[in-house]
Amino acid sequence: MSNYVVGVDIGGTKIYTALATIDGQVQAETKVPTIPSDKYEGVLNRIVETVEEVQRQAGVSGGLLRVGVGAPGPLDVASGIVHEAPNLGWVEVPLKDSLEKRLGAPVYLDNDANLAAWGEYIYGAGRGTSDLVYITVSTGIGAGLVLGGRLYRGASYGAGEIGHLTVLPDGPECRCGNRGCLEAIASGTAVTRKAWRMIAGGGGKGILESAGGSIDAVTAATVGEAGLRGDPEAQALFVEVGYWLGIGVAGILNLLNPSVVVLGGGMVGSASLFWGALEEEVGRRAFKSARKSVSLTTAKLVERSGVLGAVAYALKPE
Repeated sequence: MSNYVVGVDIGGTKIYTALATIDGQVQAETKVPTIPSDKYEGVLNRIVETVEEVQRQAGVSGGLLRVGVGAPGPLDVASGIVHEAPNLGWVEVPLKDSLEKRLGAPVYLDNDANLAAWGEYIYGAGRGTSDLVYITVSTGIGAGLVLGGRLYRGASYGAGEIGHLTVLPDGPECRCGNRGCLEAIASGTAVTRKAWRMIAGGGGKGILESAGGSIDAVTAATVGEAGLRGDPEAQALFVEVGYWLGIGVAGILNLLNPSVVVLGGGMVGSASLFWGALEEEVGRRAFKSARKSVSLTTAKLVERSGVLGAVAYALKPE
């Protein structure tokens, strides 16, 4: 029997895969672009290629003991079907079965934010606690909930979709079909869209400079770079992000009263630009007792939260 497991974190922009021993020690890891435009089969091929790559890097031949996979969108843990992943364009895809056939090993599938929460709970900022909420702010926005030391998934495995809470009823359309979702206003995709609109209106020169002069190269990351260099327009976009995220976090504190709230995902690289606004809004809207008892922090595992959570899940599926 193999002594190795693999964790796979499928994001809107990248696939992050790691191979680990049965005691959780990572031996190899790799990242590749997701490329959602290549549809389900194209992304599936890239996932398989990353698994083969980490095996090659570690000199591991033969089969694997287990594979843990974090995927976006509402999904069914039992059947392994991803019901909907708007940022990937997936609807009712049999991810677990597809990967088991291709990899020849048992696959344990869960929501990507759930597994990032699990990674921080087992290895990161939530060690020693019993209640943790992990919020990922990246291409989209999602959350994973660890309550009483266990992942909380909800009646149909859909718990934690904080990105699809309506915070502005007549706001911009979200990829899920609703309007005014937190994701449509405060995600990396939303920041990019607002920056494009700013540049098209004659502003955003510092943002455009960060992208090498090409509006097509403008992303939330390049907006963040401009903001960290002191560009006021970029900074204003991130202050707005902090305001809306603060509303979401305050709601979580009032609803669940967790001991730890962890923010992770690609946007956290620009956290210094929005953290003040976020904390100000949380302080304004959350119950004082809930705010006082929570540790509000960024992910200790940084970009490895999801992939290490997938490894931990593969080692000991709940």
